Amino acid sequence: MTDVVHPSSPADLLDIESEFSAAELAVRDRVREFADRRIRPNIARWFGDGVFPREIVPELGELGLLGMHLDGYGCAGRSAVEYGLACQELEAGDSGIRTFVSVQGSLVMSAIHKHGSPAQQEEWLPRLARGEAIGCFGLTEPGAGSDPASMTTRARLVGGEWVIDGAKRWIGLASIADVAVIWAKVSDDDAAASPAASARTSAVVPDGSRRERVRGFLVPTSSAGFTATPIEPKLSMRASIQCDVVLRSVRVPEDAILPENPGLRGPFACLDEARYGIVWGSVGAARDAFEAALTYAGERVQFGVPVASHQLTQEKLVNMALEISKGQLMALRIGRLKDAGRLEAHMISAGKLNNARMAIEVCRTARTVLGGNGVTLDHSPLRHANNLESVRTYEGTDEVHTLILGRHLTGIQAFR
Repeated sequence: MTDVVHPSSPADLLDIESEFSAAELAVRDRVREFADRRIRPNIARWFGDGVFPREIVPELGELGLLGMHLDGYGCAGRSAVEYGLACQELEAGDSGIRTFVSVQGSLVMSAIHKHGSPAQQEEWLPRLARGEAIGCFGLTEPGAGSDPASMTTRARLVGGEWVIDGAKRWIGLASIADVAVIWAKVSDDDAAASPAASARTSAVVPDGSRRERVRGFLVPTSSAGFTATPIEPKLSMRASIQCDVVLRSVRVPEDAILPENPGLRGPFACLDEARYGIVWGSVGAARDAFEAALTYAGERVQFGVPVASHQLTQEKLVNMALEISKGQLMALRIGRLKDAGRLEAHMISAGKLNNARMAIEVCRTARTVLGGNGVTLDHSPLRHANNLESVRTYEGTDEVHTLILGRHLTGIQAFR
């Protein structure tokens, strides 16, 4: 008989781990070791104090985790599944740390990699990959969260410079960032007058009026008129930074505009990358909460026996493990499709909706296994559940992803 090799997590009821290659598992194990060594011993303090550990940013760069799914410019060029596993292990440590990697790599670096000019790519991507520079992604506004098409931030071409006015909200890392990818509306007249904006954006609607389109700009955060203020107090994502950003007549050079993919498809392509990371990351948070509950249930004695010996507790543990296994299978399927170039937008919505919803329920259930002790920062489930309130909301709420899937099923747009 051959020896049976058991999965590394008791939540893996179906030996899904055997579906990963040796290279994929090596990435997972390297990031897991980092989380065990640098995140878990410190996260209760970081979360309790509301501190983002900026000192670990260069370490994340050394591990190749910043823009790790991108090619060139010092990026690691890893597969989608490898990137997913890295997100999973980081979020098992804390959602705030995984969010940093997603903002830096999936949003900021992806925007520059997908839509930037060669000069912009050479200037920023190597530094961002090494963690020598930090970026933020300014799309969401105080009055335009789920509906970015209604944004009010605008950029005008004045004397060979872009002048940007507007406000953004819930912008991760903005107060410590070196560069901001700011999305603003630009008239086609101004775009047509800018060589860097590309004449392809010039278009006339039937009544002869000019359109406005959403365009991206690289804005140094040291620019006059750029202000970022951390949002406090928060009950979620406390080991992370989210900010209000105000832009008052911020002037940037004419070539600060991202020349490629004008329109909302520009930021949406980046959001899909971030949503993909959430599909995996939320599984990590759920797994960590489950393992904390399982360990506690085996050690905590009530009524003369371990809590794990009670039928109701076993039912909770079984249901949590089942949901985590299903979420892991969904993440793996989506990752394989992405690596094969066959992933469609509605599939990412299915994964984000299901796995974020699953994870928050698992973490809440895990907290009940811990009883009153579960409301302290000595244990991870409630911290994960609080973080997942944000994860479930950003990069598209449940409602938004439900309507994306509804549109896919019916062919009917129900947003408006």
